[in-house]
Amino acid sequence: MENQIAEIEIVIGERLKALRASAGLSLDQLAERSGVSRAMISRIERAEASPTAALLARLCEGLGLSLSSFFAPDAPMSSPLSRRQDQRLWRDPTTGYLRRSVSPPAMPSPVDIVEIEFPAGARVSFPPREESRVMTQHVWLFEGVLDMVLPQETYRLQPGDCLFMDIGDAFEFHNPSDRPARYAVILNRGR
Repeated sequence: MENQIAEIEIVIGERLKALRASAGLSLDQLAERSGVSRAMISRIERAEASPTAALLARLCEGLGLSLSSFFAPDAPMSSPLSRRQDQRLWRDPTTGYLRRSVSPPAMPSPVDIVEIEFPAGARVSFPPREESRVMTQHVWLFEGVLDMVLPQETYRLQPGDCLFMDIGDAFEFHNPSDRPARYAVILNRGR
């Protein structure tokens, strides 16, 4: 698994550089759009730094993408079957949260499924993202406890609970317990 995580850092760097180039953005322009320093963007592109989930979300916002779209390959449609051993992994270097891309890549579907292993006490905040106002997600908790902090209300999820939400506004995932939480995010990129 550690090899997969190191490999994904290289993939993230290459993907960021390719998306930035295809958008016609310089390092300075992406830095201005995302609020992430030029130096940090350069380090990520060279796989010298691993971005946190919040930082990667800001970069995606600067590129006009969702986090799931960032991880989706630009490949032609492949197999409709996604085997667990082939699913991409990424670990947030700050919180240690592990993200697994479950959906088969490059399918003609607006839905992405992601599995998260969220450490005890972890907290990840996502800023409001204007381009995400057309996106929704279900957060389905399998194990542990998860607080979903939204602008108007905080929801405490227990195993089996599922929360539906728009993701254009700021929100936060928080594991208030001393045990890991495991959940799925089912993201719909269009209504």
